[in-house]
Amino acid sequence: MSASQVKKYNPERLMTLILAPVISEKSTIMADKHEQVILRVVNDATKPEIKAAVELLFKVEVDAVSVLNVHGKEKRFGRVMGRRRGWKKAYIRLKPGQEINFAMEA
Repeated sequence: MSASQVKKYNPERLMTLILAPVISEKSTIMADKHEQVILRVVNDATKPEIKAAVELLFKVEVDAVSVLNVHGKEKRFGRVMGRRRGWKKAYIRLKPGQEINFAMEA
């Protein structure tokens, strides 16, 4: 994505799209094997916005973005059945040679 395409989106919105990295056993395997990073994003984020946000924040080149809606689990709170909030997960495939290291960013 070129710089002109990144400028197409509101920079303040791009800064708020990415909420947190998803740290799990599956995400570390995906990172090592397929050069992918898994991020938690806001529910109304689109693939082009997520791509522009990752390229803006981490200064890497993104090859592809896949998104997945995670449904909240149904849980019991005493006698009352409740439901956890659903959220959106983005699988970011980086171009070869690119890497995001969250330990270095902090």
